[in-house]
This record gives sequence, C-alpha cells and structure tokens, in this order.
Amino acid sequence: MNKINRYCLALDLQNDEKLIAEYIEYHKPEHAWPQITTNMKELGILDMEIYHLGDRLVMIMETTEDFDPNEPPKTEQGRKESDEWEQLMWKYQKPLKWAKDGEKWVRMNKIYDLKDALN
Repeated sequence: MNKINRYCLALDLQNDEKLIAEYIEYHKPEHAWPQITTNMKELGILDMEIYHLGDRLVMIMETTEDFDPNEPPKTEQGRKESDEWEQLMWKYQKPLKWAKDGEKWVRMNKIYDLKDALN
C-alpha cells in the first residue's frame, strides 16, 4: 500500500462577515470550479477538508507520497484557471503573521497523535 501524507494548514480571512460568507459560498460543492478540483486530483491530493471559525481557516489534506505542493497544474488550462482562482481568493484571504512573502496557507506542526500516545 502506498504511503498517504497528511497536511494541516492554516490561513486567515479578512475579518468581514460579508466577505467570509462569499468565501464560504465559493467553497460549496455546487460552486466548486471543476478545473480546480481536477488540478488537485492530478497533482496527488486524495482528500481535502477546510474548517472555519471566525476569520480562521484550517485545511486538512491527504495526498499521495509524491505530492509536491509547489508543482503547478499539469495543463495550460489548469494553470490558467488556478491563477484566476488564486487571484480571486486573495480578495478574501490574508496571510498569517508567520507566512513568508506571497505565502497563503501555512503548514502547521503536529504536536500530538493519539496513535503514538497509545503505543
């Protein structure tokens, strides 16, 4: 069986109820951009969940072992729509204070795992 990697990332939204509501609307299944979903699958994202509280988001991703978060989408159309999506999302997002220049989602460090504690 292939190894599955899990990532946990955080990001903040603009602290504006209207913008947060719009952002959530964009992420409903019926509003998902098909090319963005295709890009994720092609790059090795097996599953992704985003959680929201106030103006904070937490994303949990499960990926293939060879997933590279810096790899661009595989097709020209995929890259074009990904760029459009990212540009649109910047309206709603703001980087965490720990983010590097241009970085949105920041990888969180795991500090506890029940499986490890039980062994």
